[in-house]
Amino acid sequence: MDLQKAFGEQKVLKGISLEVRRGETVAVLGRSGGGKSVLLKLIIGLQTPDGGSIQIADKEITQLDENQLNEVRKRVGFLFQQAALYDSLTVEDNVAFPLTRHTKMSSAERNNRAHELLADVGMDRDLGKMPSEISGGMQKRVGLARALALDPEIILFDEPTAGLDPITAAEIGDLIVNLKRKRKMSAVVVTHDVHGAKAYSDRMVLLHEGNIAAEGTFDDLQGSQDEFVKQFFSYGSR
Repeated sequence: MDLQKAFGEQKVLKGISLEVRRGETVAVLGRSGGGKSVLLKLIIGLQTPDGGSIQIADKEITQLDENQLNEVRKRVGFLFQQAALYDSLTVEDNVAFPLTRHTKMSSAERNNRAHELLADVGMDRDLGKMPSEISGGMQKRVGLARALALDPEIILFDEPTAGLDPITAAEIGDLIVNLKRKRKMSAVVVTHDVHGAKAYSDRMVLLHEGNIAAEGTFDDLQGSQDEFVKQFFSYGSR
């Protein structure tokens, strides 16, 4: 709440407040450099806000030490913009990595869990491949499977369809919808893709110059009379 973040003289977030309800998917839109990805990094604790509070599962994370923060992070999945797979690990081992690090599962249990997660994202036929051997869209799928490994309550998506062709982007959007239906998770999706966000989000938040310019459903924002909102949706809906 009332999140503030600046880099030198540049005020990126000027005191925004955002609540994400259980099971809700919120799309965060805005111009490049407008603070969308910074917001995600603040939520996950990769950056520290200059002011304001962040509550995850009733814990104020800005007051936690690193060990306490790591415990909270286990409840949050994060899909990075470039998937951020480990180049030296196979698809299967990438997904199993959080299980190896954070659980006491046996090797067989980890393998079964990894197979199940990869099947959920349509990648169970590529277990033994290396990240360099699969496409960008497939890497996003594997990254999503890994983000789900610890069965998080919340998942954060940073530009999940960036750099993908329209068909693959739509497939990733469908995955977000299906996972929401199956797992009842909360999600925050940072994106430029207005059409995609319309398909999978319950609510949209539009950032502009460090503030929330508009908030509501796709229809709410598309019907806004605010000049910036009208311009953004005019270009974004083409």
